[in-house]
Amino acid sequence: MYEQNVTAGRRVLISGASIAGPSLALWLSRYGYEVTVVEKAPALRGGGFAVDFRGHVHRTVLERMGIWDEVNRCQTHMGEQTFVDETGAEQMRLDPSFMSGDVEIFRGDLSRILYERTRDRVEYVFGDSITSLTETADEVHVTFERSAPRTFDLVVGADGLHSNVRRLAFGDESQFVHHLGYYVAGFDVPNHLGLDRTARWFNAPGRGVCLNNYGREPRTAGVLMVFEADQPLDHDRHDLAAQKRLLAERYAGLGWEVPQILRALEQTDALYLDAIAQVRMDRFAKGRVVLLGDAGYGATMGGMGTGLAVVCAYVLAGELATHPDHKAAFAAYEARIRRFAEGCQRTAGGAGPMLAPSTAARIRRRNRTYKLLNAPLLAGYLDRLTVKSATAIELKAYPLPTPLAAAHTH
Repeated sequence: MYEQNVTAGRRVLISGASIAGPSLALWLSRYGYEVTVVEKAPALRGGGFAVDFRGHVHRTVLERMGIWDEVNRCQTHMGEQTFVDETGAEQMRLDPSFMSGDVEIFRGDLSRILYERTRDRVEYVFGDSITSLTETADEVHVTFERSAPRTFDLVVGADGLHSNVRRLAFGDESQFVHHLGYYVAGFDVPNHLGLDRTARWFNAPGRGVCLNNYGREPRTAGVLMVFEADQPLDHDRHDLAAQKRLLAERYAGLGWEVPQILRALEQTDALYLDAIAQVRMDRFAKGRVVLLGDAGYGATMGGMGTGLAVVCAYVLAGELATHPDHKAAFAAYEARIRRFAEGCQRTAGGAGPMLAPSTAARIRRRNRTYKLLNAPLLAGYLDRLTVKSATAIELKAYPLPTPLAAAHTH
């Protein structure tokens, strides 16, 4: 039975209202914590890339959270991914499970589900950001860009690859964010190919571009660009015009649908562009501050970051709920998830070379390899390959909060 006195009076501030933060807020609020989530965006962010869940570990945590059925109802049902040459002729196909997992959902839809499940018990503060953290023996004094200063017992950085909390508590991100030699960009364009729950990929050496439709607005397609860059680019992540110029230069002169995509790029006002990178840290906690998800062990693509964040939120909340002392809880959390997180990061290391091979020869080799993996005799191997990292943790059976215990059947 869950002991209420373990968490009595604990005030927790979580930075970040995407996936990791609200996942932790869901658990902590059920365990009796007073939870505040601060998010720099003015409102909940919609849209975004599709994210997937794989294997029994992800499913078990989603079921224990009580959101598995709703996630299934909102899934994309993405079909095959087809790789084409500059004329549009098919080169190979990838099975949906390789790119989409067991269930795939838009990041914005998952964020909405988590927000709706927590907003009645959790305080959300949008349009604000933490400016300083001052720790005392018993609490953390926090100042904000807009709100009045407040004190909390614990602070959680769940604010992504470029974590503000990590910077304030641990130091500049240059110490922790490691460039993997590629960049990724995404934006929306008109769906002129009439795609329906499928995608087309085109490659030139060191560059990949994808047009996709995941069953949302039929007139809209998503563009995903992945390109090689040996060194981090000197660009302002907040300068939209400069980012557009960078992409136009990188993809100039290519065939297939690229010219039309670049014309659409000129018109967009919503563009994502960032390095494919990983966060590597010797520790995930410092004093009363702890990192969760991408902030502490993120990988931009291919590392199953959303599933990793949801599982690790379950672990962090469970350890806090079963340890009266936060130091012991943070140590147990790190010990339980470190190897799991590092395994997911190793899987992510191949995302860039797979989606944008650096030479024509490597493009051909990639195509041959994945053709073989799609053959019936190797289909089982491919499936095991994609879920191995996602299931490389034994879930501890933490005492479940009373609202979940009655409904939990596992």
